[in-house]
Amino acid sequence: MAKKRTIRTIPQLRTAMTEQEPAERVRTFGEVACGYSLEEALRETERCLFCPDEPCVRGCPVGIDIPGFIQRLGERDVKGAYDVLTDTTLLPAICGRVCPQESQCEGVCTVGQTLAPVAIGRLERFVGDAAIREGWASVPFIEPAGHKVGIVGSGPAGVACAADMAKAGCAVTVFEAFQQPGGVLRYGIPDFRLPNEVLDAEIAKLARLGVTFRCNTLVGRLFTIEQMVEEMGFDAVFIAVGAGTPDFPDIPGASLNGVISANELLTRCNLMQARDFPAHDTPVGIGKRIAVVGAGNTAMDAMRVSRRLGADVMCVYRRSRTEAPARAEELHHAEQEGIDFHWLTDPIEVLDDGHHGVRGLRCRTMELGEPDASGRRRPLPVAGSEHELECDTVVFAIGTNANPILGQTSRIKLDARGYIEVDDDLATSLDGVFAGGDIVTGAATVILAMGAGRKAARSMKRYLGLVDSDVVYQETAAEDTLFGIAADRLGYARVKVPA
Repeated sequence: MAKKRTIRTIPQLRTAMTEQEPAERVRTFGEVACGYSLEEALRETERCLFCPDEPCVRGCPVGIDIPGFIQRLGERDVKGAYDVLTDTTLLPAICGRVCPQESQCEGVCTVGQTLAPVAIGRLERFVGDAAIREGWASVPFIEPAGHKVGIVGSGPAGVACAADMAKAGCAVTVFEAFQQPGGVLRYGIPDFRLPNEVLDAEIAKLARLGVTFRCNTLVGRLFTIEQMVEEMGFDAVFIAVGAGTPDFPDIPGASLNGVISANELLTRCNLMQARDFPAHDTPVGIGKRIAVVGAGNTAMDAMRVSRRLGADVMCVYRRSRTEAPARAEELHHAEQEGIDFHWLTDPIEVLDDGHHGVRGLRCRTMELGEPDASGRRRPLPVAGSEHELECDTVVFAIGTNANPILGQTSRIKLDARGYIEVDDDLATSLDGVFAGGDIVTGAATVILAMGAGRKAARSMKRYLGLVDSDVVYQETAAEDTLFGIAADRLGYARVKVPA
């Protein structure tokens, strides 16, 4: 029997991951982090204590069996580790790259109370990459259930729901407004963080489950949610369109030429290949000195993309580095790549060059007061601190709102902010229609959206009268079962009543 691990007996240092050198990577969109080798992954598995209370599992929004997959990996059973992961997530190569593990599973890792936490995300990525390389896919036997399910949006919430409903035997169709599936994973995250070939490989696994993708299909314009249910024959619908309408500040000059949203910049560069203009038809439309307003992950992506396009880039953020909402790794990479950070700086006007273009930003210096509702210290203006920053392009990355199309074309109930209103089961005001992810919560993380997609799938299966294996095989007292079957499942039969 293996000796019990303790903080003193495990490797004390977190296994480093090789990265491209900053001077090299700013000239390419190739992936920055190179991933673990097998030896590096095995070394990092030795740092897991296999805690009996499994805080990392509770810290994961989809409840991945983290100790289980790490144990299999430590035994050199990489395929077994992949099988454990895919019991819960279909996208390990993606989640291992872009999920904020430091505030979720790694944030509550017991090892992290004394040392650097176990690199759970890097290990998940290693297993996911191995699966892509070896062509592994978790495709169970699927008995057709006779139900037709529509998913609106192919981002993380949509694909998570689609996978679970396909495994339940439903005929699943995913509608995507853009020309390629993936949602924010494709248009919002640059290749140097999430290569397209990784996304394509993970999306392909959905096709192997029988999921059909219909791209270039804008629901709410070509047809409505009500038509999907009433005319197109969908027995249940899940709305997962995200929150992609960008925010702009109410300041003078915000409508000048040369002012764009980070969403537009990233969509042009990532989805429409504007970074390769003129080899591709889409122009990028930015100048040579760019100010990006904001300090979240989207802002970091916009800055680092602009840097690779040859621009001098500065970050303008009204709080300090400590309050920046971006992942620590992304902020570190941006600093390495030469981004000029202007902390405690609040833009109050975009300056006109006299030809309806941008010549700079008028800003004021801020100081931090008491914490606000977000828990971060409130920025307060310093009297007499106004100054100008020279730039020819301003990119705003200060948040997003719900896309209004579905709300304008459907009777579905919205909340005061314009997001779709749901109950605890993610059911909307329309019978058979569910919603989840950013269109319900506002902008959040990939893994939280996936968690919403899986929760919606459980609710949809109950709505359709489908047996959910998570329920069937849950622990039940022996006296309440007959031949191991719970009393409320005896004589169960699925019946679909004709309309």
